[in-house]
Amino acid sequence: MRISTGQMFQQSTNSILEKQSATNSIMGQISSGKRVETAGDDPVAAIAIDNLKQRNTLVDQFVKNIDYATNHVQQTESQLGQADDLAASMKESMLRAANGSMTSAERQTIADDMRQSLEQLMSIANTKDESGNYIFGGTKTNDIPFAFDNNGQVVYSGDSGIRKSNIATGVQVNTNTPGDAAFMNAPNAMGDYGVNYSSLQQGDFVVTSAKITDDAAHLPDTYSFNFVDDGIGGLNVEVYDGAANLVTTVTPFDASVPVTVNGITVNIDGEPQAGDTFSINEVAEVSIFDTFSKAIALFESGEDTQTPAGQSELAQLLNNLDSGVNQMSQQRSLTGNSLKVLQQYSDNHTDEKIINTSALSKLEDLDFASAITEFEKQQLALNAVSSLFTKVGTLSLFDYI
Repeated sequence: MRISTGQMFQQSTNSILEKQSATNSIMGQISSGKRVETAGDDPVAAIAIDNLKQRNTLVDQFVKNIDYATNHVQQTESQLGQADDLAASMKESMLRAANGSMTSAERQTIADDMRQSLEQLMSIANTKDESGNYIFGGTKTNDIPFAFDNNGQVVYSGDSGIRKSNIATGVQVNTNTPGDAAFMNAPNAMGDYGVNYSSLQQGDFVVTSAKITDDAAHLPDTYSFNFVDDGIGGLNVEVYDGAANLVTTVTPFDASVPVTVNGITVNIDGEPQAGDTFSINEVAEVSIFDTFSKAIALFESGEDTQTPAGQSELAQLLNNLDSGVNQMSQQRSLTGNSLKVLQQYSDNHTDEKIINTSALSKLEDLDFASAITEFEKQQLALNAVSSLFTKVGTLSLFDYI
């Protein structure tokens, strides 16, 4: 078989280029430290490597979300803790002002201190995060959530929206606590209705509960309860609606038997006197701000809190305060649970990242000892091919004539 000079040169050139390519490929692997740089190096491993890298990218995003959520939940938990401490201090002030030895001036001083504490509580409820967003505004983070209206009542302008963060595939965690859930929507300690006592009350009694017990018969309204002498040494209770219409008369009044009117059951404890009166209006939830505002107004009124009416109202305020504090504590507990979940998933992602990184290393990292050996072999082969090509290329028939 004859081989032309052109064929010989072409074969030799292809062989040299092949060896150069193999040598350069190994040099690139040694330089990068990676065994698989393209899918052509190892198609099966390349697919696994791509999947692991995508998973690590997703894990990194989850970790960023967890860091964001943790910062916001920690801030919320801290502010609720401060509010809890402040409420406890204000409760002590309320109990101190209820002391019968206090003068009106001393109660006014306590009321002034409580008003400052109330403003501090408002400041906590209007806390902003590092981006200038109100943390207790629900999803309305740009507008101040709490403010005093023209009547001196605290109103909430936020909403009940919950912001969530994705912390794992199919897993979300709340990153905020709406202000109404934290400060406004505490269950009424009385039940479904609140009580307004008359300053002229003479008897020693208190309404312990006022609950809706028959939804079908319930007629929402403001009801007045009047105690009247039954003429035989006892009392009757006349109940009027908001239009001053007599709804029912309970004869005789017995403190051990609840008074029922239009689906509402009212429990009265103590010994009222003829002429005493009180009213109830529907209040399913109470605000801790309103509770403190009413306590301050009671102490600023100059009335003796040792009167039956003062004692009854103060007892109701203290019960509502406890309900408000419990509401804040529950929301704080929820933030604590969220922090535990965030830490758990953070640890899980850290472990997963370690496992994925280890698997990536096994798939794509280069065995330097083997690579250097292969590099030496390829370099030796390249030198041999180059040397042979040089010698063959210089051969001439005239050298043998």
